[in-house]
Amino acid sequence: MALSDIADGLCVTTEQRDRGVACSDETDRTLAERLTEYEAALPSSATEAATVVDAYAGGSAIDAAGHEAGVAPMEAAKVLHLLGLDGVSPLAPQGRRIVRDWLDARVSRADARALTGAGETEFALAAFVESHDPLSGAEDVVTGALSRSGNAAVHKRDALAETMRGADDFF
Repeated sequence: MALSDIADGLCVTTEQRDRGVACSDETDRTLAERLTEYEAALPSSATEAATVVDAYAGGSAIDAAGHEAGVAPMEAAKVLHLLGLDGVSPLAPQGRRIVRDWLDARVSRADARALTGAGETEFALAAFVESHDPLSGAEDVVTGALSRSGNAAVHKRDALAETMRGADDFF
């Protein structure tokens, strides 16, 4: 069987999504200055939120990022979620579905907590994450600011460099 026989009858049914023209924001405003437009919807000031984001992007855990900004760890987690950063929910996908069921009144709170195995604080944070969408446009502001100050993944990679192996270590 030739490749042409395998491909016979195949056709493309979807089109590539046009993403438009890429733009670059070359403003000199700090992250804190750029977050002021979202400050009313955040549980902390724009300056505290920027400090939380910078610490978290630099490799700090959520609680450490909160302490660095002078806010409670729960507040730091809420800020990160509202600004569109991933990895804030303390529950796995199944636990998140159970919390959504509780929010939709399909299961009692006591049953939801028992099924998730979450403590009071974890359950409260998971409920916040499931009931609040990230702020529209905030993720772009944060991503743009972090890309100008250096990629967050690069910061984490550099912080963990001595724990990583090189390809020549396998020979």
